[in-house]
Amino acid sequence: MTERFTEGNMRKDNERNPGTDRENVRKQERYNENLTEGRNAVLETFRSGKTVDKLLVLDGCQDGPVKTILREAKKQDTLIRFVSKERLNQISETGKHQGVIAYTAAYAYAEVEDMLALAREKGEDPFLILLDNIEDPHNLGAIIRTANLAGAHGVIIPKRRAVGLTATVAKTSAGALNYTPVAKVTNLTKTMEELKKQGLWFVCADMGGEQMYRLNLKGPIGLVIGSEGEGVGRLVKESCDLIAGIPMKGDIDSLNASVAAGVLAYEVVRQRLWQ
Repeated sequence: MTERFTEGNMRKDNERNPGTDRENVRKQERYNENLTEGRNAVLETFRSGKTVDKLLVLDGCQDGPVKTILREAKKQDTLIRFVSKERLNQISETGKHQGVIAYTAAYAYAEVEDMLALAREKGEDPFLILLDNIEDPHNLGAIIRTANLAGAHGVIIPKRRAVGLTATVAKTSAGALNYTPVAKVTNLTKTMEELKKQGLWFVCADMGGEQMYRLNLKGPIGLVIGSEGEGVGRLVKESCDLIAGIPMKGDIDSLNASVAAGVLAYEVVRQRLWQ
């Protein structure tokens, strides 16, 4: 699982004002907590068993130590990006990255089965929240907090195009991350298909969907939320059984992802209370 990241992907405003490069790169990256830099440090991080959300490697570097790190990363199915030296220099906090930077998770990830087991333990129908394209740690943290308060049994995020469990996520969750399992999966649609075999069905948030109050949101359910800008990806949306729209009366046409998650999660709560 690798991606190439070129300087052409950087924001055009950086090109107009190079003096803001470092600040803007940090804002774009959104993973700045828990950086591990340098070959030995990164290799030991993998070997210790700590979860690494993403690995940045100097593009074109093929020496022995880097190959060893890449092997360890592939064993853990870590997202790997090959980037330029300039990019690494901009992200580095020590100035001694030696061509590799790892983003480690602040909290350990759970398994999807842990969430189903939690529901069985409580004698409740499973209620899971699945997130697609959520890259803002504040949104993820807020959704985890809502998931806990709404009685969801866990949150599922994809490995690609998603923020991991950074310190910012943990802080924004206001402690909910200590109680709400979060699983990270390689393929969201495949995970949904496997959960369907266990009785879950899925409702996707989309502004063009049926008004949520008209839908039956009872029983074992997975609530799928996408980003404010891109929404839920096509394949994920096609895997959903229902499309739920949130009534809106204002002049703009979208809600923040964490707000949308809260509104729909509490409609699930309302219907469960009255079933």
